[in-house]
Amino acid sequence: MLFHRLKSLISIAAIAFTCSLGSCVNDLDISPINPQASASFSQDEVYAKIYATLSLTGQQGAAGNGDVAGVDEGSASPFYRMILTAYEYPTDEVICSWSDSGIPDFYQMNWGSSNLPLTGFYSRLMFDVTLCNHFLEQTDDLTDEKTIRQRAEVRFIRALNYYYLMDAYGNPPFTEIVSLTEDPKQIQRADLFAYLETELKNIENDLVAPRNGEFGQVDQVCVWMLLSRMYLNAEVYTGTAKWGEAITYANKVIGSGYELADNYADLFMADNDENEDAMQEIILPLRLDGANARSYGGAQFAIAATHTAGMTSWGTSEGWGGVRARKALVNKFFPNDNAPLLVNETQMVAAAGDDRALFFSGTEDNTRTLEINDPYTFKQGFSIAKWTNVRSDGQPSHDATWVDTDVPFFRTAEAYLTLAEATLRNGGSQKDALNAINVLRRRAHAEELSSITLDEILDEKAREFYFEGQRRTDLIRYGYFTGGDYLWDWKGGVKNGTSVNSQYDVYPIPSSDINVNENLVQNKGY
Repeated sequence: MLFHRLKSLISIAAIAFTCSLGSCVNDLDISPINPQASASFSQDEVYAKIYATLSLTGQQGAAGNGDVAGVDEGSASPFYRMILTAYEYPTDEVICSWSDSGIPDFYQMNWGSSNLPLTGFYSRLMFDVTLCNHFLEQTDDLTDEKTIRQRAEVRFIRALNYYYLMDAYGNPPFTEIVSLTEDPKQIQRADLFAYLETELKNIENDLVAPRNGEFGQVDQVCVWMLLSRMYLNAEVYTGTAKWGEAITYANKVIGSGYELADNYADLFMADNDENEDAMQEIILPLRLDGANARSYGGAQFAIAATHTAGMTSWGTSEGWGGVRARKALVNKFFPNDNAPLLVNETQMVAAAGDDRALFFSGTEDNTRTLEINDPYTFKQGFSIAKWTNVRSDGQPSHDATWVDTDVPFFRTAEAYLTLAEATLRNGGSQKDALNAINVLRRRAHAEELSSITLDEILDEKAREFYFEGQRRTDLIRYGYFTGGDYLWDWKGGVKNGTSVNSQYDVYPIPSSDINVNENLVQNKGY
């Protein structure tokens, strides 16, 4: 079966299918994927390559022949790494010490249209859309069962990329064709929301039923999860709230047959594609394998960026240490500002009374501080120990450097948080919202709550999903990302936090694309 072999197949497909993207979609060299060159089209390889775009970055291992030109392949083109960069670095969850081009802009919250990581993220998304469009054009006349299913999965992956373009950049270029001569037109955010809503519902019945596919294959629950996320944020995108729809689709996910893992830590370990406990919660993984599918993105980045010498073994030689927790995140677990120093993650969990408090605050020889007085000092801020390349069964992983851990990109826990928030916002029963939150707290062996507010749900979301690439969207929905209603350490580049202009609720369309596509109008303020 394809998905039993996906980790190796995505590497093979990446080599077999070569194309590159410049700073924007207009620079795409599609000579290897000319729409007229049907004779050279290899359906299964291109299909596998489309899945590979979610984990890998090019055609030569971890680096050397990247999909996206004009940016560093490892640091500015991986799908999930760019999500973590754009959705975590500016928030109350983490801070990054690296001074690479564009990175300090995120904690300072003063990025512009030439920011290199944002250009790389945009280009990755547009490359992926173009590749999906190519596959769909080439298979348009095929009606066999396999192709119908593959097309639905590819349409979902295209929708996922367009979702991030909508969420991050507001009014992106939009096209469903590959063209050498016509620049794509700009679509308004609300119109893109409506398109995605229709597209996702149209493909639902052509996807495999819940838990009937292989691990890593898009199924119907992926549609329900993405729709629930979109409906939760519908007011941001369209001006009209859709709390009832968010509740409906969150309940569909909860009732789908996917369940919460018993052990939270299992979700982020090297064998999360073999451990049945983890697999029952992971709806859509982004796959890596230390032997066959290597990348500087995905879980490789999540593990290496957060670990450093002195921490409990994390299963790879890579420990870059640049990303640490902000005080605001740690205090979600220690609201009395009493997080312990000189403890490992096991001791931190015990002190917090919550399995999710996976932080390292140092040893006598390697002390961390809770306070971050200088964002460029690597030992200020607790280290995050959530992601590892260690197996739950104690067996060795495939490689000493490259990780096996898959990203649990969609997991069932999100639906419980969506249900709780949408229920309160929709005027529903606090008891129902509270029950949804306490399901997660019981799993984490945390004390159950007796009442719940919207802000407490936001805090619970941080505890459950920190450094998983959702925080920016959550803070914007609450009206907290910009403005001064909620301040955290180093918000806006000021130690105690400062109000930030609301223009930063939407990222700029990269100047490299604005300059070559006269159909595009830049977002307000940039």
